[in-house]
Amino acid sequence: MIYFDNSATTMPDESVMDTFVKAGIRFFANPSSLHSPGMEAERLIEKAREQIAGLMKVSTDEIIFTSGGTESNNLAIKGVASFYKGRGRHIVTTMIEHPSVFEACRDLEKSGYSVTYVKPDENGIVQKKEIEQAITGETVLVSVMHVNNETGAVQPVKEIGKLLKKYPSVLFHVDDVQGFGKVPLDLQAACVDLLSVSGHKLHGLNGTGFLYKRQGVQVAPLFSGGGQERGFRSGTENVSGIASLAKAIRLLQQSDPEKTREMTGFIRGQLIKREWSIIHTPPQSAPHILHFSIPGIKGEVLVHALEKEEIIVSTTSACSSKQNKPSRILEAMNVNREHAASAIRISLSRYNTMEESVKFIDALDRIVPVLAKKRNERT
Repeated sequence: MIYFDNSATTMPDESVMDTFVKAGIRFFANPSSLHSPGMEAERLIEKAREQIAGLMKVSTDEIIFTSGGTESNNLAIKGVASFYKGRGRHIVTTMIEHPSVFEACRDLEKSGYSVTYVKPDENGIVQKKEIEQAITGETVLVSVMHVNNETGAVQPVKEIGKLLKKYPSVLFHVDDVQGFGKVPLDLQAACVDLLSVSGHKLHGLNGTGFLYKRQGVQVAPLFSGGGQERGFRSGTENVSGIASLAKAIRLLQQSDPEKTREMTGFIRGQLIKREWSIIHTPPQSAPHILHFSIPGIKGEVLVHALEKEEIIVSTTSACSSKQNKPSRILEAMNVNREHAASAIRISLSRYNTMEESVKFIDALDRIVPVLAKKRNERT
Protein backbone atom coordinates (compact mmCIF):
# COMPACT_ATOMS: atom_id res chain seq x y z
CA MET A 1 0.00 0.00 0.00
CA ILE A 2 1.15 3.53 -0.82
CA TYR A 3 0.01 5.78 2.01
CA PHE A 4 -0.27 9.42 0.93
CA ASP A 5 -2.58 10.67 3.71
CA ASN A 6 -0.05 11.66 6.34
CA SER A 7 -1.70 15.00 7.07
CA ALA A 8 -4.66 13.06 8.44
CA THR A 9 -2.46 10.80 10.54
CA THR A 10 0.93 9.17 10.30
CA MET A 11 1.96 5.58 10.88
CA PRO A 12 3.57 5.37 14.34
CA ASP A 13 7.28 4.71 14.27
CA GLU A 14 8.16 1.27 15.62
CA SER A 15 10.49 2.72 18.23
CA VAL A 16 7.69 5.07 19.36
CA MET A 17 5.40 2.08 19.84
CA ASP A 18 8.18 0.29 21.69
CA THR A 19 8.58 3.25 24.05
CA PHE A 20 4.83 3.36 24.64
CA VAL A 21 4.58 -0.33 25.50
CA LYS A 22 7.63 -0.39 27.76
CA ALA A 23 6.58 2.77 29.60
CA GLY A 24 3.02 1.49 29.97
CA ILE A 25 4.22 -1.71 31.61
CA ARG A 26 6.92 -0.26 33.84
CA PHE A 27 5.48 3.16 34.71
CA PHE A 28 1.81 2.26 35.12
CA ALA A 29 1.31 3.96 38.50
CA ASN A 30 -0.58 7.23 38.93
CA PRO A 31 1.96 10.10 38.77
CA SER A 32 0.01 11.95 41.48
CA SER A 33 0.56 9.18 44.02
CA LEU A 34 3.10 9.68 46.80
CA HIS A 35 4.55 6.16 46.70
CA SER A 36 7.69 5.20 44.77
CA PRO A 37 5.97 3.81 41.64
CA GLY A 38 3.94 7.02 41.36
CA MET A 39 7.02 9.17 41.79
CA GLU A 40 8.85 7.15 39.11
CA ALA A 41 5.98 7.80 36.70
CA GLU A 42 6.10 11.50 37.52
CA ARG A 43 9.84 11.59 36.88
CA LEU A 44 9.33 10.00 33.46
CA ILE A 45 6.83 12.74 32.56
CA GLU A 46 9.25 15.44 33.66
CA LYS A 47 12.08 13.82 31.71
CA ALA A 48 9.91 13.88 28.59
CA ARG A 49 9.02 17.51 29.29
CA GLU A 50 12.70 18.40 29.63
CA GLN A 51 13.56 16.67 26.36
CA ILE A 52 10.83 18.44 24.40
CA ALA A 53 11.54 21.82 26.00
CA GLY A 54 15.25 21.41 25.30
CA LEU A 55 14.67 20.65 21.63
CA MET A 56 12.34 23.65 21.35
CA LYS A 57 14.71 25.91 23.34
CA VAL A 58 11.98 26.84 25.83
CA SER A 59 11.46 26.40 29.55
CA THR A 60 9.99 23.17 30.94
CA ASP A 61 7.15 25.05 32.61
CA GLU A 62 6.06 26.30 29.18
CA ILE A 63 5.00 22.80 28.05
CA ILE A 64 1.50 21.54 28.87
CA PHE A 65 0.77 17.97 27.80
CA THR A 66 -2.64 17.43 26.17
CA SER A 67 -4.49 14.82 24.13
CA GLY A 68 -3.48 16.43 20.83
CA GLY A 69 -4.04 19.35 18.49
CA THR A 70 -7.76 19.80 19.06
CA GLU A 71 -7.43 20.05 22.83
CA SER A 72 -4.36 22.28 22.56
CA ASN A 73 -6.17 24.65 20.20
CA ASN A 74 -9.26 24.76 22.41
CA LEU A 75 -7.21 25.31 25.56
CA ALA A 76 -5.33 28.16 23.91
CA ILE A 77 -8.35 29.91 22.39
CA LYS A 78 -11.05 29.32 24.97
CA GLY A 79 -8.57 29.49 27.81
CA VAL A 80 -7.28 32.91 26.76
CA ALA A 81 -10.78 34.20 26.01
CA SER A 82 -12.01 33.17 29.44
CA PHE A 83 -9.01 34.39 31.45
CA TYR A 84 -8.70 37.76 29.70
CA LYS A 85 -12.41 38.49 29.18
CA GLY A 86 -12.09 41.57 31.38
CA ARG A 87 -9.55 42.95 28.91
CA GLY A 88 -11.73 42.42 25.82
CA ARG A 89 -14.00 39.99 24.00
CA HIS A 90 -12.70 40.07 20.44
CA ILE A 91 -10.62 37.46 18.62
CA VAL A 92 -8.98 37.59 15.20
CA THR A 93 -8.49 34.37 13.25
CA THR A 94 -8.72 33.29 9.60
CA MET A 95 -11.11 31.55 7.24
CA ILE A 96 -8.61 28.76 6.59
CA GLU A 97 -8.11 27.44 10.13
CA HIS A 98 -8.53 23.83 11.17
CA PRO A 99 -12.03 23.01 12.52
CA SER A 100 -10.65 22.82 16.07
CA VAL A 101 -9.81 26.53 15.82
CA PHE A 102 -12.66 27.63 13.57
CA GLU A 103 -15.39 25.90 15.59
CA ALA A 104 -13.86 26.96 18.92
CA CYS A 105 -14.24 30.54 17.74
CA ARG A 106 -17.81 29.82 16.61
CA ASP A 107 -18.55 28.54 20.12
CA LEU A 108 -17.18 31.73 21.65
CA GLU A 109 -19.43 33.80 19.40
CA LYS A 110 -22.41 32.03 20.97
CA SER A 111 -21.11 33.17 24.36
CA GLY A 112 -21.00 36.84 23.44
CA TYR A 113 -17.51 37.14 21.98
CA SER A 114 -16.94 38.74 18.58
CA VAL A 115 -14.64 37.10 16.05
CA THR A 116 -13.15 38.46 12.83
CA TYR A 117 -12.36 35.78 10.23
CA VAL A 118 -9.72 37.11 7.83
CA LYS A 119 -9.83 35.82 4.26
CA PRO A 120 -6.68 34.58 2.51
CA ASP A 121 -5.54 35.60 -0.94
CA GLU A 122 -6.04 33.31 -3.95
CA ASN A 123 -2.97 31.31 -2.90
CA GLY A 124 -4.46 30.56 0.49
CA ILE A 125 -2.08 32.88 2.33
CA VAL A 126 -3.26 35.44 4.87
CA GLN A 127 -1.73 38.92 4.65
CA LYS A 128 -0.45 40.56 7.82
CA LYS A 129 -2.01 43.90 6.86
CA GLU A 130 -5.42 42.21 6.88
CA ILE A 131 -4.71 40.89 10.37
CA GLU A 132 -3.74 44.35 11.60
CA GLN A 133 -6.84 45.94 10.11
CA ALA A 134 -8.97 43.45 12.05
CA ILE A 135 -7.48 44.35 15.45
CA THR A 136 -9.61 46.52 17.74
CA GLY A 137 -9.27 47.85 21.26
CA GLU A 138 -11.19 44.76 22.42
CA THR A 139 -8.89 42.19 20.77
CA VAL A 140 -7.29 39.72 23.19
CA LEU A 141 -6.06 37.02 20.81
CA VAL A 142 -4.91 36.47 17.23
CA SER A 143 -4.87 32.82 16.10
CA VAL A 144 -3.21 31.95 12.79
CA MET A 145 -2.07 28.50 11.71
CA HIS A 146 1.51 27.95 10.53
CA VAL A 147 0.79 25.45 7.73
CA ASN A 148 -2.63 24.90 6.22
CA ASN A 149 -3.69 21.29 6.58
CA GLU A 150 -5.36 21.11 3.15
CA THR A 151 -3.23 23.18 0.79
CA GLY A 152 0.08 23.19 2.66
CA ALA A 153 0.30 26.98 2.32
CA VAL A 154 2.77 28.46 4.83
CA GLN A 155 1.38 31.48 6.63
CA PRO A 156 3.57 34.50 7.49
CA VAL A 157 3.43 33.86 11.23
CA LYS A 158 6.81 35.44 11.90
CA GLU A 159 5.72 38.69 10.26
CA ILE A 160 2.36 38.59 12.05
CA GLY A 161 4.05 37.93 15.39
CA LYS A 162 6.40 40.87 14.96
CA LEU A 163 3.45 43.04 13.98
CA LEU A 164 1.61 42.10 17.18
CA LYS A 165 4.46 43.44 19.31
CA LYS A 166 2.85 46.81 18.63
CA TYR A 167 -0.20 45.54 20.52
CA PRO A 168 1.08 44.28 23.90
CA SER A 169 -2.40 43.35 25.14
CA VAL A 170 -2.97 40.98 22.18
CA LEU A 171 -1.71 37.40 22.50
CA PHE A 172 -0.60 35.31 19.52
CA HIS A 173 -1.58 31.65 19.10
CA VAL A 174 -0.20 29.45 16.31
CA ASP A 175 -1.65 26.06 15.36
CA ASP A 176 1.55 24.28 14.33
CA VAL A 177 0.08 20.79 14.02
CA GLN A 178 0.99 20.52 10.31
CA GLY A 179 4.18 22.55 10.42
CA PHE A 180 6.00 21.25 13.50
CA GLY A 181 9.18 19.44 12.47
CA LYS A 182 8.56 20.15 8.78
CA VAL A 183 8.75 23.95 8.43
CA PRO A 184 11.17 25.72 10.80
CA LEU A 185 9.67 28.24 13.21
CA ASP A 186 11.63 30.23 15.77
CA LEU A 187 9.17 30.88 18.60
CA GLN A 188 11.08 33.85 19.96
CA ALA A 189 11.66 35.49 16.57
CA ALA A 190 7.98 34.99 15.69
CA CYS A 191 6.87 36.30 19.10
CA VAL A 192 4.58 33.30 19.62
CA ASP A 193 2.68 33.17 22.91
CA LEU A 194 0.92 29.82 22.44
CA LEU A 195 1.61 26.96 20.02
CA SER A 196 -0.25 23.68 19.44
CA VAL A 197 1.39 20.36 18.49
CA SER A 198 -0.08 16.90 17.90
CA GLY A 199 1.81 13.61 18.17
CA HIS A 200 -0.04 11.60 15.56
CA LYS A 201 1.12 13.96 12.80
CA LEU A 202 4.77 13.19 13.62
CA HIS A 203 4.75 9.38 13.61
CA GLY A 204 3.67 9.46 17.23
CA LEU A 205 0.44 8.14 18.69
CA ASN A 206 -3.16 9.36 18.58
CA GLY A 207 -4.17 11.07 21.81
CA THR A 208 -0.83 12.77 22.45
CA GLY A 209 0.24 16.38 22.06
CA PHE A 210 1.14 19.55 23.91
CA LEU A 211 0.52 23.25 24.14
CA TYR A 212 3.48 25.60 24.41
CA LYS A 213 2.46 28.50 26.65
CA ARG A 214 4.96 31.31 27.05
CA GLN A 215 5.87 32.28 30.60
CA GLY A 216 3.59 35.01 31.88
CA VAL A 217 0.67 34.04 29.61
CA GLN A 218 -2.39 32.72 31.43
CA VAL A 219 -5.18 30.42 30.26
CA ALA A 220 -8.28 29.27 32.11
CA PRO A 221 -8.39 25.44 32.22
CA LEU A 222 -11.00 23.58 30.18
CA PHE A 223 -11.36 20.79 32.76
CA SER A 224 -12.12 20.80 36.48
CA GLY A 225 -10.37 18.14 38.47
CA GLY A 226 -7.18 17.26 40.30
CA GLY A 227 -5.09 20.12 38.95
CA GLN A 228 -2.52 18.12 37.01
CA GLU A 229 -0.16 19.90 34.58
CA ARG A 230 0.20 22.75 37.09
CA GLY A 231 -3.54 23.28 37.10
CA PHE A 232 -3.89 23.87 33.36
CA ARG A 233 -4.97 20.35 32.38
CA SER A 234 -6.66 18.20 35.02
CA GLY A 235 -6.81 14.44 34.54
CA THR A 236 -4.47 11.55 35.24
CA GLU A 237 -1.55 11.92 32.86
CA ASN A 238 -1.05 9.59 29.90
CA VAL A 239 2.43 8.60 31.06
CA SER A 240 3.27 6.16 28.26
CA GLY A 241 1.74 8.48 25.66
CA ILE A 242 3.84 11.39 26.90
CA ALA A 243 7.01 9.28 26.82
CA SER A 244 6.21 8.13 23.28
CA LEU A 245 5.57 11.74 22.21
CA ALA A 246 9.02 12.77 23.41
CA LYS A 247 10.49 9.86 21.46
CA ALA A 248 8.64 10.88 18.27
CA ILE A 249 9.88 14.47 18.61
CA ARG A 250 13.47 13.30 19.15
CA LEU A 251 13.22 11.22 15.97
CA LEU A 252 12.14 14.34 14.06
CA GLN A 253 15.63 15.71 14.52
CA GLN A 254 16.97 12.85 12.36
CA SER A 255 14.57 13.42 9.44
CA ASP A 256 15.15 15.61 6.41
CA PRO A 257 11.99 17.43 5.19
CA GLU A 258 13.75 18.30 1.94
CA LYS A 259 13.66 14.65 0.87
CA THR A 260 9.89 14.85 1.16
CA ARG A 261 9.91 18.09 -0.82
CA GLU A 262 11.78 16.35 -3.63
CA MET A 263 8.93 13.86 -3.92
CA THR A 264 6.11 16.42 -3.84
CA GLY A 265 8.16 18.55 -6.24
CA PHE A 266 8.37 15.66 -8.66
CA ILE A 267 4.60 15.07 -8.44
CA ARG A 268 3.88 18.78 -8.87
CA GLY A 269 6.12 18.92 -11.94
CA GLN A 270 4.34 15.96 -13.48
CA LEU A 271 0.87 17.36 -12.75
CA ILE A 272 1.78 20.67 -14.37
CA LYS A 273 2.43 18.73 -17.59
CA ARG A 274 -1.06 17.17 -17.47
CA GLU A 275 -3.73 19.42 -18.97
CA TRP A 276 -6.37 17.79 -16.77
CA SER A 277 -4.95 19.01 -13.44
CA ILE A 278 -5.19 22.29 -11.52
CA ILE A 279 -2.85 22.76 -8.55
CA HIS A 280 -4.07 24.67 -5.50
CA THR A 281 -0.94 24.42 -3.37
CA PRO A 282 1.17 27.59 -3.78
CA PRO A 283 4.95 27.53 -4.26
CA GLN A 284 5.28 28.91 -0.70
CA SER A 285 4.22 25.65 0.91
CA ALA A 286 5.19 22.92 3.33
CA PRO A 287 7.29 20.07 1.90
CA HIS A 288 4.75 17.30 2.49
CA ILE A 289 1.40 18.55 1.13
CA LEU A 290 0.11 18.91 -2.44
CA HIS A 291 -3.51 19.78 -3.21
CA PHE A 292 -4.98 19.68 -6.72
CA SER A 293 -8.16 19.19 -8.73
CA ILE A 294 -9.08 17.14 -11.77
CA PRO A 295 -12.14 19.06 -13.02
CA GLY A 296 -15.10 16.89 -13.92
CA ILE A 297 -14.09 14.03 -11.63
CA LYS A 298 -15.37 14.24 -8.08
CA GLY A 299 -12.72 14.02 -5.41
CA GLU A 300 -14.32 11.08 -3.59
CA VAL A 301 -14.58 9.14 -6.87
CA LEU A 302 -10.86 9.58 -7.48
CA VAL A 303 -10.05 8.67 -3.86
CA HIS A 304 -11.86 5.33 -4.22
CA ALA A 305 -10.39 4.66 -7.65
CA LEU A 306 -6.88 5.19 -6.29
CA GLU A 307 -7.67 3.01 -3.29
CA LYS A 308 -8.35 0.13 -5.69
CA GLU A 309 -4.77 0.66 -6.82
CA GLU A 310 -3.72 0.50 -3.15
CA ILE A 311 -2.90 4.21 -3.07
CA ILE A 312 -4.40 6.12 -0.14
CA VAL A 313 -5.16 9.84 -0.52
CA SER A 314 -7.89 12.15 0.79
CA THR A 315 -10.21 14.93 -0.30
CA THR A 316 -10.20 17.57 2.44
CA SER A 317 -9.13 17.55 6.07
CA ALA A 318 -9.93 14.25 7.77
CA CYS A 319 -12.00 16.23 10.28
CA SER A 320 -14.21 17.50 7.42
CA SER A 321 -14.06 14.72 4.80
CA LYS A 322 -17.36 13.05 5.79
CA GLN A 323 -19.41 16.25 5.70
CA ASN A 324 -19.91 15.94 1.93
CA LYS A 325 -19.62 19.64 1.18
CA PRO A 326 -16.98 21.77 -0.56
CA SER A 327 -13.83 22.65 1.31
CA ARG A 328 -14.18 25.82 3.38
CA ILE A 329 -10.52 26.55 2.65
CA LEU A 330 -10.94 26.38 -1.12
CA GLU A 331 -14.09 28.50 -0.92
CA ALA A 332 -12.13 31.13 1.01
CA MET A 333 -9.54 31.06 -1.80
CA ASN A 334 -12.36 31.72 -4.32
CA VAL A 335 -11.86 28.35 -6.01
CA ASN A 336 -15.00 27.63 -8.01
CA ARG A 337 -17.36 24.89 -6.81
CA GLU A 338 -16.60 22.45 -9.63
CA HIS A 339 -12.88 22.57 -8.93
CA ALA A 340 -13.44 22.41 -5.16
CA ALA A 341 -15.64 19.32 -5.57
CA SER A 342 -12.92 17.58 -7.59
CA ALA A 343 -10.03 18.39 -5.26
CA ILE A 344 -7.82 15.82 -3.57
CA ARG A 345 -4.89 16.14 -1.19
CA ILE A 346 -1.77 14.05 -1.03
CA SER A 347 0.47 14.30 2.00
CA LEU A 348 3.76 12.47 2.31
CA SER A 349 6.12 11.58 5.14
CA ARG A 350 9.72 10.58 5.63
CA TYR A 351 8.73 6.96 5.04
CA ASN A 352 7.49 7.56 1.49
CA THR A 353 9.77 7.07 -1.50
CA MET A 354 10.35 8.50 -4.96
CA GLU A 355 9.34 5.12 -6.39
CA GLU A 356 5.92 5.53 -4.77
CA SER A 357 5.64 9.03 -6.26
CA VAL A 358 6.30 7.63 -9.74
CA LYS A 359 3.70 4.90 -9.20
CA PHE A 360 1.18 7.55 -8.11
CA ILE A 361 1.59 9.50 -11.35
CA ASP A 362 1.40 6.27 -13.39
CA ALA A 363 -1.83 5.36 -11.60
CA LEU A 364 -3.35 8.78 -12.33
CA ASP A 365 -2.42 8.44 -16.01
CA ARG A 366 -4.36 5.17 -16.13
CA ILE A 367 -7.32 6.17 -13.97
CA VAL A 368 -8.14 9.69 -15.16
CA PRO A 369 -8.95 8.78 -18.81
CA VAL A 370 -11.18 5.92 -17.63
CA LEU A 371 -13.11 8.08 -15.20
CA ALA A 372 -13.41 10.90 -17.75
CA LYS A 373 -14.79 8.44 -20.30
CA LYS A 374 -17.39 7.17 -17.83
CA ARG A 375 -18.38 10.74 -17.02
CA ASN A 376 -18.83 11.56 -20.71
CA GLU A 377 -20.91 8.45 -21.29
CA ARG A 378 -23.28 9.47 -18.47
CA THR A 379 -23.67 12.96 -19.92
